[in-house]
Formats: sequence, C-alpha cells, structure tokens
Amino acid sequence: MIVTIVLLTVLGALLAMILYAVASRFKVEEDPRIDEIEKVMPGANCGGCGFAGCRAFAQSCVEKGNVDENFCPVGGNEVMKKVAAVLGIEATAKAPMVAVVRCNGHCQARPRTNLYDGQLSCRVKASLYSGDTGCAYGCVGCGDCVAACAFGALSMDPVTGLPVVDEALCTSCGNCVKACPKGVIELRGKGPRGMRVFVSCINKEKGGIARKACLSACIGCGKCAKVCTHDAITVENNLAYIDFTKCKLCKKCVEECPTGAIHAVNFPPRPVPKAPAAAPVTPPATVQGADSETVKNEA
Repeated sequence: MIVTIVLLTVLGALLAMILYAVASRFKVEEDPRIDEIEKVMPGANCGGCGFAGCRAFAQSCVEKGNVDENFCPVGGNEVMKKVAAVLGIEATAKAPMVAVVRCNGHCQARPRTNLYDGQLSCRVKASLYSGDTGCAYGCVGCGDCVAACAFGALSMDPVTGLPVVDEALCTSCGNCVKACPKGVIELRGKGPRGMRVFVSCINKEKGGIARKACLSACIGCGKCAKVCTHDAITVENNLAYIDFTKCKLCKKCVEECPTGAIHAVNFPPRPVPKAPAAAPVTPPATVQGADSETVKNEA
C-alpha cells in the first residue's frame, strides 16, 4: 500500500514537471492591451463587427495597430474613441447606421394567395416556395429577424405583418440583415436627426407585374431619378435605389413617386398654410347732422 502511494506521488510530480516544461516552452506572450480593449468593449459578443466576439475584435485591433477597418456597431463612436486611446491613436468618427425594412407590402397592398402551414421560419418558408403572396421578393413575415436581434429592436406588426425597427434600440449590428433570406432588411445611414429617405421595395419585376403583386411596389418608372438634382437615385432592373451618402433629403422623389414606394422618415410635419385674412367690411357712410329719412330719400 505504501509503495503504491509513493509510486503515484512520484509519477504525479514527474508529470507535473513535464507539463510545466511544456507550458514554459510553448508559452505565448499576449499583448496586455488586448485585455484593456476588451474591458472598454460593450461585451455584447453579437458578431456585428465581423469577429467571433469582443476579445477577437480587440486582438485584431492590437495586431493591426489601428481601427481603420474595425468598428463596433454596438458601442459606436464613443467606444471606438476608448479603443483608439488604448492604442495611442485617434479614431475617425463614423455616421451612425440603422436597420431599414425595405418592404411596404402590408396585408391590404399585398393580399395573400395561399396559406402557409409549415414551420414558422423565414428561411424554411423561403426555401420551400416564393411566399404566400403574389410578390416573390417581399417579406415572408415569420420573424427570423426578430429572433436574431439580441437588443429587442425588432418586432412584428400584427396589422401589417411586417417587421418594425425601434431605432432607439437598434445598434446596427447587422444580425437581422443576415437572418433575412429575402434581403429585405438593409443597414443605412441614420441621417441627421434620424431623417432619411429610402425606397421601401426590392421587387425587380416589370412595372405592371410588380404593381399587380403589390400596390406599394416600385414600378421602375424613373420619375424619382429625373427630379433628383443630386444624382442620388439609380434605376436598375426595374427598381429604384437611393444612395444615402448622396441624398440631401429634399424629398422631391417622395412627392413624385406614383405608388408611394419611397418613404421619408422622421421629418417634421409641414406647417399648415394659414388662410388669407378676410377683408374688413366698411360700414356705409352717413351724413352728420342730416335726418336719416332724408339720407334714404337722397339715395
């Protein structure tokens, strides 16, 4: 019994020495700045930055020595300033982004042609057939984007059957964009004071076919592009697209669109024009000192 205990003790000590030697031989020195950057990160580990998590993002920043190609959408410019400070550099501020639903095919505009009775998943539904409406491009309404959002910024509108983005909660991580099999959701510039203009349609069919499938569809008429003086609108494959980096928010395209496919968000309401003031009524002239009956006779 004593011999067994001694042998096990010696064997354990020998293995410990071997492990220590191997660990010392293959030890990898890690830059302490990685830990510092990870501490200032939001810790969401959402993958919106393109990395597996916040630590992988921090490691990439340290290896590159700059933040030119890296950006944390959750923490935004404030977090990137702290990351840059750890690296001893300055970060260039980027315009905030927000998720935008580019489909306005609500139930009244895009009536159902059949009933889906399968698994409640956009990806599964889209892989089986084009959808339960006449539009093969629009939202299929199963809410994969809602499930993918880790910040509670998306919800399904029970009336329209379309996802709704709460821009106050949206971090522009892009998970909803990846989750949508139809490519309905896009990240766009949030715009000054949240104001932005975009085409809420991705239907690439010809005008008549698109209009038949959805009353709110873009028909590719090109009227919006003609009135845009900033070269922000292009029409390709029967579909208009607005480049938010060129758009000056003049809203001329919104007024010109015949189907209402172009949406203007968060603009202040236009002041109601005041009705012109009525002209004052001048009372009839009277002759002082004259008898009222005499004045009537003279008239």
